[in-house]
Amino acid sequence: MQTITLNNGIEMPLLGFGVYQIPADDTERAVSDALAAGYRLLDTAAAYGNEEAVGRAIKASGIGRQNLFVTTKLWVQDAPAEENTRRAFETSLNKLQLDYLDLYLMHQPYGDVYGQWRAMEALNREGLAKAIGVANFYPDRLIDLIVNNEIAPAVNQVETHPFFQRADYQALMHEHGVQIQSWGGFAEGKSDLFTNPLLAEIGKEYGKSVAQVVLRWLTQRGVIAIPKSVRPERMAENIDVFDFELTDEQMARIATLDTGSSLFFDHRDPEIVTWLAKRRLDA
Repeated sequence: MQTITLNNGIEMPLLGFGVYQIPADDTERAVSDALAAGYRLLDTAAAYGNEEAVGRAIKASGIGRQNLFVTTKLWVQDAPAEENTRRAFETSLNKLQLDYLDLYLMHQPYGDVYGQWRAMEALNREGLAKAIGVANFYPDRLIDLIVNNEIAPAVNQVETHPFFQRADYQALMHEHGVQIQSWGGFAEGKSDLFTNPLLAEIGKEYGKSVAQVVLRWLTQRGVIAIPKSVRPERMAENIDVFDFELTDEQMARIATLDTGSSLFFDHRDPEIVTWLAKRRLDA
């Protein structure tokens, strides 16, 4: 497995396993299968409702903690944000049955972002969160957070796939030492991604699937990817992407697929902001 060095010197796998939208009842088996397939980066979130299942799979795996890289995410907290952020972190850590997190992300750029970030900085200094970062931050919010705080995010997890490639934003993040990570790498199959003629043609040259081409394209760009599947054969396929390399010409052809806009929702849209910022978790 190839790794990326974050801005604090920590090594993070370039390819991992995500559990978004996997029902809690299916998550333990899925994560166990993923670990058996060789994944060592696991990505979950308080909002996904399956942290406990991820924790059970980790515990049952027998894999040494030092060989795993575990990420979870903080949901928007009510005031007092700093106190509630620490409470939320401790809740996640207990559900995962872990002593520390490798990466703790602020899931949404809403609420008292600064209060939440100060608490996350404290968790980082205490060694409870080895690295801290954000998700779904657009450039203006990311730069504002960097300028006005002591610790810059190590990672920004944003929608990134062939139809929304974020190349300019990746360059800006790199300039500020922030590692880009993709969510929705397969665009959840939207715009007929899995039957896209260009991606299929490239895959045929290497005997690879469209999914493998997409993951190779992401990782070759230095974008951390966290594909999700509940099928062991797909998990094995998705991690088998480091035995070929796309040419510059193929990378340029894939670049032509970029629409420059989200296939899901815009985190700057007032209705989306209202819905996400007001949502609270049950526990």
